[in-house]
Amino acid sequence: MIFNVKGASTYCYTGGKAFDPAKPTAIFIHGVLNDHSVWILQTRYLAHHGWNVLAVDLPGHCRSGGEPPATVEAAADFVLALMDAAGLQQAALIGHSFGSLVALEAAARAPQRVSQLVLVGVAFPMRVSTALLEASVSAPLKALEMVNVFSRSTLAPPPSALGPGTWVYGASMALGRRVLASNQQVNVFYTGFKACDSYQNGLQAMTRVTCPVLFVLGKLDQMTPPKAARELIKLAGDAQVVYLPGGHQQMNETPEEMLAALSGFLTRQEVLSGGDDR
Repeated sequence: MIFNVKGASTYCYTGGKAFDPAKPTAIFIHGVLNDHSVWILQTRYLAHHGWNVLAVDLPGHCRSGGEPPATVEAAADFVLALMDAAGLQQAALIGHSFGSLVALEAAARAPQRVSQLVLVGVAFPMRVSTALLEASVSAPLKALEMVNVFSRSTLAPPPSALGPGTWVYGASMALGRRVLASNQQVNVFYTGFKACDSYQNGLQAMTRVTCPVLFVLGKLDQMTPPKAARELIKLAGDAQVVYLPGGHQQMNETPEEMLAALSGFLTRQEVLSGGDDR
């Protein structure tokens, strides 16, 4: 589905279902060198169980036009503008890695518009080493290999989001190359990592969040270790924490566990708020 957001064409995957503003909506926000496709299992399930889903390609990534956001704050403004373009007064925000910081900042800027907040592979601060920042410019494919090794506890865990036997490391390498090549004007690898490294508002943002929060953390995550989310967890008022057995790419390394945590949280909150039990 295409929306016009701030004058640019923005692509959102809807899970194979028509968008219906009357249904509860979940917006999925990807991390660096990812796109909407990393959420394929989770979005298709929710779309077939009573939810709208909008899994966005961030500006300047793959199917979306516009300038890639250079800061977490700019990306959060984009998410709120996307909600305006879709005619949404309120939505659940689900973000992974860089996307988790974006979701957090958006929820802090407009707390009344966010019904639930899900932070997957989150850390604050989300520091990126100088060597990796430099490599994302000087040797991006080598840096991509490093990120993909550090993002997983295994290279080919069965089953995966795409079915048993899928080589998730190879699939993620291919996705990263495709996302990087999708923008010839801006290095979205460096831009995304620099935005993560520069973000300073995480703790203050969490104090302004008023909705229930789910933290989904990988026990073996080397990119954003679980301990790096402790301060955010302490500040979250209504928080649930789920530790998954894998690494950083929870959506396709531990997809069923990720889906169970997500759907359980969203469904529980819908029931508590008086919605239908979906």
